Amino acid sequence: MIDVSGYTKMYGDMVAVRSLSFHVAPGDVLGLVGPNGAGKTTTLRALAGILQPTSGSIRIAGVDLQQDPVAAKARLAFIPDEPQLFDYLTVTEHLRFVARLYGVPDAAPRIPALLDELELTAKKDALPTELSRGMKQKLAIACGLLHRPAAVLLDEPLTGLDPVGIRRMKETIAARAREGTAVILSSHLLHLVEELCTRLLVIRRGEMMAFGTIEEIVSSRPALAGRTLEEVFIALTGDDVLDGA
Repeated sequence: MIDVSGYTKMYGDMVAVRSLSFHVAPGDVLGLVGPNGAGKTTTLRALAGILQPTSGSIRIAGVDLQQDPVAAKARLAFIPDEPQLFDYLTVTEHLRFVARLYGVPDAAPRIPALLDELELTAKKDALPTELSRGMKQKLAIACGLLHRPAAVLLDEPLTGLDPVGIRRMKETIAARAREGTAVILSSHLLHLVEELCTRLLVIRRGEMMAFGTIEEIVSSRPALAGRTLEEVFIALTGDDVLDGA
């Protein structure tokens, strides 16, 4: 569903991401993890078609993102860590606008269902200035899910949510994966990654350090045996990478 081959992004002589290759199948939730500055956001922006790769290829649901960007973007949703909303559109108007952009034929019944799922019904006539940070995040995610994308890219999706909102958002992400959506989840919240993700992609300074299930990553590196996910993360991304890791 998401295929990345040899993705490299350079800014002048600086390499932000180097030769990254991975696959996310329908129903998989890939945890994209790494320290600040590792290249996570650069990778997500490339997958969303915002940044052009210096080299390599990206395919979304079988469509080459460089050769047919409109068709590829129609099959995905990118929800950044900072919601980008329109100041003068209400919550419902945001969803109606997105429905027109994507040509969603069944928007009328889907909009109230999404509002209910993401606990936005009581705010359906509110403007973004009347919403909390967490409510804005929920609205951005509702807009991204409205057209039933084949691939969803989430950058820190739990920012600003209260405990009830976090639980509901985790259910929403898991439900989309069960329906066959390929999900990439970038987060520093390792407990969220461990709970939701079927595979991990660990990057450090723009390079892949590990890819696979937690069990596969640990079993292939004897030095990591018996360690917690936090300890595995530190071992793979710290300045003193463990021998054998």
